[in-house]
Amino acid sequence: MLSKIKITVLFFCSVFLPFSLSAEAEKPLPAAAAMDYILQPSDLLSVQVFQEENLTRAVRVSQEYSITLPLIGKVDLKGKSLRQAEDLIRELYDRDYLVNPQVNVVVTDYSKRSVNVIGQVNQPGAVLFPQEQGLTMLDAISRAGGFTRLANRKQVKLTRTNPDGKTETYIINADDLIKGSSSNTWPLLANDIVFVPESIL
Repeated sequence: MLSKIKITVLFFCSVFLPFSLSAEAEKPLPAAAAMDYILQPSDLLSVQVFQEENLTRAVRVSQEYSITLPLIGKVDLKGKSLRQAEDLIRELYDRDYLVNPQVNVVVTDYSKRSVNVIGQVNQPGAVLFPQEQGLTMLDAISRAGGFTRLANRKQVKLTRTNPDGKTETYIINADDLIKGSSSNTWPLLANDIVFVPESIL
């Protein structure tokens, strides 16, 4: 009788627990986390200044990570979070044009960022970044269906093209990441390529 109960519990956990974890992962981020989102080229922003309707603009972040706004001109947002962008725009207006301006910046349309996961995964192809979130190498492999049984998880290759056009390649032991024995989770950037080779028997 006890063995039957154990089998039932194990079956329930194996079937339903992954779904509950997946649902948890898909929950939208709280507002505080959204403010820490790092702005990307092609993000569409709504910039509003309280009681200054003529300064309201819908602007798209350029490939150089900048936007142009009335009075203050070009604003460099490279590497800045939504919260930091808001603070910077407030500071620029406060410096020469307005007294204690109240600035609100909202992302109304997120850029479509993706990486390619190829090789020994169950669903090779493009993997989109979740909105407002980053994507680690293991996350991307998981979204590509996970490793196949033939995957060489100790020799995963990450190829990245830097803004200056130079290509860098890293060989990563995914088993170390899975075990938590590596402090680097390998956050991915848009257009990275993850290649999982086949094990040589």
